[in-house]
Amino acid sequence: MACALVSTLAGVRAAEQTAPVTPAPVQTAPALDPRLAGVPMFPGAEFLTSYDAGRDQRQFLFGTNTPYAEVVAYYKAQFKSSGRELFRTPPMQQFDLARFMESTMAYQPSVVVKDYAWMDSPGYLHVSGTTEKRYKTIIQIVPAAK
Repeated sequence: MACALVSTLAGVRAAEQTAPVTPAPVQTAPALDPRLAGVPMFPGAEFLTSYDAGRDQRQFLFGTNTPYAEVVAYYKAQFKSSGRELFRTPPMQQFDLARFMESTMAYQPSVVVKDYAWMDSPGYLHVSGTTEKRYKTIIQIVPAAK
């Protein structure tokens, strides 16, 4: 009896290890949250997660494997602004969406683009359940309060 149980458990473990992992469905931007309405979304960017930023603000993270320079060029065209360089190494660019109000906001309403492939890095690792995926470029959006 004990031998059969050990054999059965070994079979279950082997099946678990060889079972195919189903990738999580890809979510794209447009209607995830009404607070994102009016914020340009980089085409094909995948929604990763959102966080409570405090003071009734949320941060939304999106990932893409499009090179950083192309994503920044897209937002420069969308906002008709060059934004501002936050860091040169690793590259990070910010495009403001509204004025920062210290008394009511935790973060500047903005779109921030960061290069996670800088210096041949394998990219930003996003884990969802048992699915892992890396992204060359991360887009963080903190929408303006409505």
